[in-house]
Amino acid sequence: MADLTTTLLNAQNPDPNVRTQAEQHLTQAEQSNFPEFVGALATELSSEDKDLTVRQLAGLTLKNLLVARDETLQVAKHDKWKAMDAGARSKVKELLLQTLRSPQQVARHTAAQACSEIAAVELPYNEWPQFLAGLMDNVTSAEQPDGVKIATLECLGFTCERLATIDGAPDIPAETTDRMLTTIVDGIRADRPDPIRLAAATALRNSLIFTRKNMENVNERNMIMQTICEATQSTDDSVRAAAYECIVQIAYQYYNKLQDYMQTLFQLTFGTIKNDKENVALQAIEFWSTLCEEEMDLQEEAAECAENGIPVEPGRECVRYVAAALEHLAPLLTETLTKQDEDVDVDEEAWNLSMAGATCLGLVASTVGDAVVPIVMPFVQQHIKSENWRYREAATMAFSSILDGPSGESIGPYVNQSIPVLLAALSDQHELVKDTTAWTIGRICELHVRQIPEETFPTLVNGLMGKLLTEPPRVSNQACFALHNLAAAFAGDPATEENGTNALSPYMQALLQTLMQVCDRGDATEANLRIAAIEAMGILIQNSAADVRPLLVQLLPVIVDRLAQSFSIQVLTNEDKEMKEGLQGLLCGLIQVLCMKLEKAELLPYADDIMTNLLQVLQSKNATCHEEAFSATSAVVDQMEGDFEKYMSALQPFLMMGLRNFEAYHVCTIAVGLVGDIARAIEVKIQPYCDDIMSALLQSLQNQTLHRSVKPPVLSAFGDIAMAISAAFEPYLQVSLMMLFQASQTRAPEDDEELIDYVNSLREGILEAYTGIIQGLKDGNRIDLLVPYVEAVFGFLDVLATDSTRDDEVLSKAVGLIGDIASTLGARVKDHLMKPSIAQLLKDGLETGDQSIVETSDWAKAVVAQAVQA
Repeated sequence: MADLTTTLLNAQNPDPNVRTQAEQHLTQAEQSNFPEFVGALATELSSEDKDLTVRQLAGLTLKNLLVARDETLQVAKHDKWKAMDAGARSKVKELLLQTLRSPQQVARHTAAQACSEIAAVELPYNEWPQFLAGLMDNVTSAEQPDGVKIATLECLGFTCERLATIDGAPDIPAETTDRMLTTIVDGIRADRPDPIRLAAATALRNSLIFTRKNMENVNERNMIMQTICEATQSTDDSVRAAAYECIVQIAYQYYNKLQDYMQTLFQLTFGTIKNDKENVALQAIEFWSTLCEEEMDLQEEAAECAENGIPVEPGRECVRYVAAALEHLAPLLTETLTKQDEDVDVDEEAWNLSMAGATCLGLVASTVGDAVVPIVMPFVQQHIKSENWRYREAATMAFSSILDGPSGESIGPYVNQSIPVLLAALSDQHELVKDTTAWTIGRICELHVRQIPEETFPTLVNGLMGKLLTEPPRVSNQACFALHNLAAAFAGDPATEENGTNALSPYMQALLQTLMQVCDRGDATEANLRIAAIEAMGILIQNSAADVRPLLVQLLPVIVDRLAQSFSIQVLTNEDKEMKEGLQGLLCGLIQVLCMKLEKAELLPYADDIMTNLLQVLQSKNATCHEEAFSATSAVVDQMEGDFEKYMSALQPFLMMGLRNFEAYHVCTIAVGLVGDIARAIEVKIQPYCDDIMSALLQSLQNQTLHRSVKPPVLSAFGDIAMAISAAFEPYLQVSLMMLFQASQTRAPEDDEELIDYVNSLREGILEAYTGIIQGLKDGNRIDLLVPYVEAVFGFLDVLATDSTRDDEVLSKAVGLIGDIASTLGARVKDHLMKPSIAQLLKDGLETGDQSIVETSDWAKAVVAQAVQA
């Protein structure tokens, strides 16, 4: 292009007109002659007489020509590079390697980034042999200055990082990884300057994913481990931290190779946690956290193997390093808990020694279970009433960290004794102690609510409620968290159903009123306090007993009025907008749970106001608001049944927008679910809206970019609509059955659990659709319309009969469908019903041991026998 230097600078110009024009010129240059454009950028980057800013812009532009977040676009960009003439590519690569030796640090660093992108494309295919040769020469040559060695090692690190993220590329040849590793290890040697060792250690961490062959070789593994362990003794804390990052990576990827080194790693990490700078100690703690996570996975695998009567796969045995170190590790971690940073802002993503120690201690408890209790509880008991606030908070945090992992029998007695102490600590003079205490009570309510003594329940509820209005936001937030978990403990409580009351009932009015007041606090936006308060209200309402319903009837119009008032909140900034829409979403959520708890007669007087406000929420442009508003509308639909029809004409435009909101697929999914709810509630009255609804549903199935999770509920909705409008479904029958047939062809490989789950959910949707369509046509006396499609339905059942990835939900619905077909079509499908696959499905259903499936199978078997004998 005419003047690349000026164009690159203009692309950064603050004037949008100049910037846009320059960006268009760059795009045109890329599209009109890609090889020439890439060559020009490489020349610009390598030109020592050019301005450094321009050189950097050229290098980053070149790099970005090869990078994309989207996988399809990434492949296309790589293919575009590979399609270039070999000579043109070689020229670009020569210039980049040349720039790695530039006297200018910015140019070297930018060249390292651009080089790594090209290397990531070419190395898997054994191309660009000059790359590693040149890099090895840069690092090992005494003539090259330190800056060149650092940029070279950076380049290797970037290359490994990029190679690890590219799907579908061949494995890196062993010879390539050997040369990379040799270069990196040379850079990390103890006699190298610290900046070089840091770059080498970072590159090593990124390369470990490719060094499996080297780690299998004892001599090479020893060399790698020795090099890393030596780097943990560097005088530079950045090098020490980077070395521990390598050790963390090895623990994650090569757990089964650690045995020979654990004694050394034990000593190194313990000394570092105790005495080193925080940035280094954090990585040493991370090593033990990683070991915990690996050992939990291995223990889970071993339990599964034992359950299935098969041996553990060689190399996947759990050596129980954490349990072996527990006696020394746990006290070390509890000591880190006393190194709190009282100035840390919890809303920011802060990470410090006490946080890392608490996280690691929690993982230790989950890994070793009961064994942690006698090791940690003496620290808790000794310090929970200490005069030093740091030790009071640390003891409380230590206790909360071991609540998950040990059995109720082991930790339960301590939980029982702790409640009065913790309630007293809610009034501690130090905010951090109160914050952690409320968090700990919340964890107890979540994990060990049955261990809370009955006589302390009133004190507990009142104690937490007393912290909602007077404490700083983060303490009040934790009090909301505790009340939320306390209320959650009553979910599905049979005593609540039987007695019409529960232990929460006496406090519900005060709790709900106080939580409403929390929402009005001037600082309610801090520490997510308002969100925590409304979520606590939601779970209290959801798990409330029947004797609280009169209170909920009074609360409903108050919440609806709050939603109405929210529309007049002034919006001056993006933050204001987010706060307003967030509040509206939360209030919609409360309306939903209230509607679910009330009877139709109690809801009816407020239904118009509710729907008016929900429709106004749907006018916003916020996807989360739409999700919550549609969910609340579903709850109204379920209660009002046929009476909901009066809102349909007002709802229809918003419903269609939701069904076509393919980008915000969660909204689309909930809108599809709402269609099903409406069809079941107003039945044939949905017919005037069906053309638009069915058109939108069919579009969603045909949309290639729509998230696949939306498709099963869409198929199921066909059945709901068919059931609702019976014979009037005829205009949509052919295209619906065609979609069901196409969906039924989807298969999942046996080793892809995620895809298996999806295919099972898809099949549930297909079976629900077939069942609804059959029922609807039967009710409309048009079952004959289905006869031409019976072959496809039974073909699908044939597939299900022999598919080992089929789950019980699919089996249950398949057996139900067999019964429906047999009872509606009878002798007309006699030959199909006599197929071995039908007998197999019925047999499988009877053998599940699930009472519901067995009953359905018994019924289906009987109607099949009648149809066959007819």
